[in-house]
Amino acid sequence: MGINGEGIGFFQKTLVFVPGALKGEDIYCQVTSVKRNYVEAKLLEVNKKSKFRVVPDCTIYNECGGCQIMHLHYDKQLEFKTDLLHQALKKFAPAGYENYEIRPTIGMQEPKYYRAKLQFQTRKFKGQVKVGLYAQNSHYLVELKDCLVQDKETQIIANRIAELLTYHQIPITDERKILGVRTIMVRRARKTGQVQIIIVTNRQLNLTQFVKDLVKDYPEVVTVAVNTNTAKTSEIYGDKTEIIWGQDSIREGVLDYEFSLSPRAFYQLNPEQTEVLYSEAVKALDVNENDHLIDAYCGVGTIGFAFAKKVKSLRGMDIIPEAIEDAKENAKRMGYTNTHYEAGTAEEIIPVGTRKAIVQML
Repeated sequence: MGINGEGIGFFQKTLVFVPGALKGEDIYCQVTSVKRNYVEAKLLEVNKKSKFRVVPDCTIYNECGGCQIMHLHYDKQLEFKTDLLHQALKKFAPAGYENYEIRPTIGMQEPKYYRAKLQFQTRKFKGQVKVGLYAQNSHYLVELKDCLVQDKETQIIANRIAELLTYHQIPITDERKILGVRTIMVRRARKTGQVQIIIVTNRQLNLTQFVKDLVKDYPEVVTVAVNTNTAKTSEIYGDKTEIIWGQDSIREGVLDYEFSLSPRAFYQLNPEQTEVLYSEAVKALDVNENDHLIDAYCGVGTIGFAFAKKVKSLRGMDIIPEAIEDAKENAKRMGYTNTHYEAGTAEEIIPVGTRKAIVQML
């Protein structure tokens, strides 16, 4: 299977990439694109099914572009993710990778309704605003009202946002001539239940009554922000984000500490598995009080905080300035004086910091 979950097979001596096909299957497909060293194809019929093929619980799985391997048994999904790591190591070949111990992927008890953050596109059909995801390789919107991987509360709020956008006749972009709302983001903190929302638009909008109705219906919404993105690209967000109602951030928690998340700040999408991930990182990373730790692509500093008490210094960097401000405030609130955070790319900041450390040591 390929890195995007597509099945990889052969027709005579030609590599064929087929989304929806599984390892070991005999299929009938139609070539859709011919490349230099391979072809891409559309799955038409499975002549011999894999014993690990399952019927997805999602009724619009084949239409929506959000999930790629729901037709594969969950145990085998975990094996596939382990195989992705093997593929990446073989491709980039770091020194000694042949001797790395690759452990099995740790799965969930119930792999549904786990995503704490949704980003849905918007479209208007016959006067009604719909929210959802694009079908694969298209800009055709597939409406989502009950996504099986999305946190239920965020989905309910997204549905209400669509209703209120319709009721208040808020302009919705159509990518051709009408400017308005392009995307909505809803994120819920599992630890506190607080919710924040971003409305992404390419024009100035009057959202006053819309926000009043929304927060009246859902008091757990504590932040509503507007992000302006006028670029004609596939990038979701523009550079400017403004809080138009409520507080600057929500409070989330992992392991034994809590932290603030501003609307644009990155945090893992699966809070339940984040607990597992960070716990494994703490067990795996053997640090001591004389170590200097770098938290590259740190977001709001969450994973680094698990080690801050154990090292001499902690240095983090991220390209989103709001995330760096969150990291600084989070570290201050926790009482850490050995942390330093800086906005920018790790590729630029780490070499400079290393040179400074060498000079100081000399």
